[in-house]
Amino acid sequence: MKSTFLSLLAALSLGTALQAADLGGVTLKVGSDTTSPPMEFIDPATGAITGFDVDVVNAICEKINCKAEFVTTGWDGIFTALQEGQFDLVASGVSITEERQAVMDFSEPYIVNGQAILVRAADAALTVDDFKSGAHKLSAQTNTTDAATAEEIAGKDNVQAYDSFNGSVLALRNGDVDGVVINGANAAAYEAEFAGELVVTIRDLKADPLGLVFQKGSDKVAAFNEGLAAIKADGTLDALIAKYWTAE
Repeated sequence: MKSTFLSLLAALSLGTALQAADLGGVTLKVGSDTTSPPMEFIDPATGAITGFDVDVVNAICEKINCKAEFVTTGWDGIFTALQEGQFDLVASGVSITEERQAVMDFSEPYIVNGQAILVRAADAALTVDDFKSGAHKLSAQTNTTDAATAEEIAGKDNVQAYDSFNGSVLALRNGDVDGVVINGANAAAYEAEFAGELVVTIRDLKADPLGLVFQKGSDKVAAFNEGLAAIKADGTLDALIAKYWTAE
């Protein structure tokens, strides 16, 4: 399935260091809010944490000689837990913003994600202008760029934010709000999960570069950037994008 909301960052420099760093086989704890398929989610058949971000981190670790141990963590406390040292990094579809960069370090971006709006199937004709008019309410997960985009579109008084994404979806299904701003990368998964009930008809609202997140001053950022450059250069990242979004 072809997707216009997600693109490989071909314009970004791959860097000159194709010989990746060596972390000596260390096991790194990776915090992730595992409720956003296909970025990261719990496989119902095995109970294992899986998804695109998991595969990206594991591929990088293969290049820089480390192992990743993913830990499910709620979004509302994920960055605090990182700062407290509960994780070595966070991989959870995190948008790179100036505000976050002031207190955390990011890897180079690995994908660009366009935001979208999830609506009830009966309201599939709604447009961005309908939400801008103030006649319809939006929702999003709190403390996300999705929530910021929702406020930009509908105004703060017409946005209801929830600590969990599931709270926003429940509000939509109950008719408390008329749309949920989501990562476009998750659109197909949500449409499949709520087939016939919820749909995504508004796409590519804003383009967010996503990165892996580290404590400010972490000595692991450079190594992960080298590993990321390596999986870009050898086609691994392209293959993972195809696996989750563009494969027939």
